[in-house]
Amino acid sequence: MSNKMNRRNFLTTSSLLGAAGLIGVPAIVSACKGGSSSKSANEPLRQPDEYYVPDLPDKAIEGKALKAGVIGCGGRGSGAVENLLEAADGITVTALGDVFQDRIDSLKGKLKEKGQEVADDHCFVGFDAYQKVIDSGVDMVIIATPPVFRPVHFQYATSKGVHSFLEKPIAVDPKGYRTIMAAAKQAESKGLSVVTGTQRHHQREYVESFKKIQEGMIGRITGGNVYWNQGMLWYRNREKGWSDMEWMIRDWVNWKWLSGDHIVEQHVHNIDVFLWMTGMHPVAATGFGSRQRRITGDQYDNFSIDFEFENGVHLHSMCRQIDGCSNNVSEFIQGTKGSWNSQDFTIRDLDGNELWKYDKEAAQAEFKQFNPYVLEHVDWVNHIRKGDAHVEAGETGISSLAGVMGREAAYTGKTVKWDEISASELDYMPEKLELGPMDMSKYTVPVPGEAHKE
Repeated sequence: MSNKMNRRNFLTTSSLLGAAGLIGVPAIVSACKGGSSSKSANEPLRQPDEYYVPDLPDKAIEGKALKAGVIGCGGRGSGAVENLLEAADGITVTALGDVFQDRIDSLKGKLKEKGQEVADDHCFVGFDAYQKVIDSGVDMVIIATPPVFRPVHFQYATSKGVHSFLEKPIAVDPKGYRTIMAAAKQAESKGLSVVTGTQRHHQREYVESFKKIQEGMIGRITGGNVYWNQGMLWYRNREKGWSDMEWMIRDWVNWKWLSGDHIVEQHVHNIDVFLWMTGMHPVAATGFGSRQRRITGDQYDNFSIDFEFENGVHLHSMCRQIDGCSNNVSEFIQGTKGSWNSQDFTIRDLDGNELWKYDKEAAQAEFKQFNPYVLEHVDWVNHIRKGDAHVEAGETGISSLAGVMGREAAYTGKTVKWDEISASELDYMPEKLELGPMDMSKYTVPVPGEAHKE
């Protein structure tokens, strides 16, 4: 899609892509294609009515008392509800849901220490717990289950008119992406507030940088680099008595069907920053990856992806989870007039001279809250209490699918195109969801290409 398309049209068209599998996704994409951008280097990248800038007070406005539910009571769900309670007054947590009772008991205990006591008959266990939480009378729900489940949970919450906070990524395969895009469109029509866990959209340094780039300070975008290189994440060794399904879910961050692999589960943050800042999405991906150190699961340890955009711009994406290597979690964007990077939140001209730098001291004089994990909930509650429709799921769905496209390019060794992956029937969800045996032969490390033939 052309860089000239404004934010609302971009998301509307993307939503149509998600809802229109039966009428031909590739045809819709082709119909939306435009020529290269005709913007002058002296013009803004986008006009103010073409993008959203959040209002980020230290705390959410007072207003209607709200009942909240949590689906997925592990580390991220527990952290998210803590952030919500810090972000706003007048919030009562009334329902909890998880596949495992011990997860519910843990979060229930943490909430009790904060004066929030959830009744036993509002604590639900099982794969259908999400429905019971949403149907219990909550106004808003935190969805922090393993990523593969999030599209279905969001779809159900939206159908019931419940506001959602979706932890990222919000899809791990094309089927989930299409579910997200259709539900996002429905949420917008219902006037719901949907915020996602791409917290850089609510981080003050990133928001101010975003504004400067939209104002045209670095000119037209010509390329970029995004990185998430760090040590190995956590893992769970299988314990006695755990079924195949239980082990995989408790060790979810290492299994591609549950997490989407770390290019989707974690590196989506950095890919998303480039798409958010530029207003574009990639049309093709070529790359590679490998597994060298991982202890459990069936994922890669590293990815290197070349994302190509319609106007000829290229983005290099690099992510790695291996101990003892150089680390870098940042983004760099090059423009015709200069560049921006998130390592020091500075814009420089083509000669390296500093044009702008985020003023941390000025921000500290104006604000007290700088935790983006809290500020995203401030924004969420403010939209709910103001009655404003605000849906971030479309943008995050696009970023999630970009990660999926890069992953599949590495897995297969082939160039993967946007219109192909968005229409693909790839579906990671198992046919049967129960805490029992699985066909573990299906969960093997992908090997790209073919063996050499004499």
